[in-house]
Amino acid sequence: MKALKFKLYAHKRNRYLKRSINAAGVIYNHAIALHKRYYRIWGQHLSCGKLQKHLAKLRKRNQF
Repeated sequence: MKALKFKLYAHKRNRYLKRSINAAGVIYNHAIALHKRYYRIWGQHLSCGKLQKHLAKLRKRNQF
């Protein structure tokens, strides 16, 4: 069950919107986990550039 801010009624045009919302949620959760892991290992915060580089690498591998 997904909790969204707005109610999306069942319609065939919403499937692309739901897919993009789900993908954004997966990426957001992955980024938070990456931040936690990076801070736990290195003791400093993950920079925006390193995060973008990591997400671009995952996008090339077609994981997102």
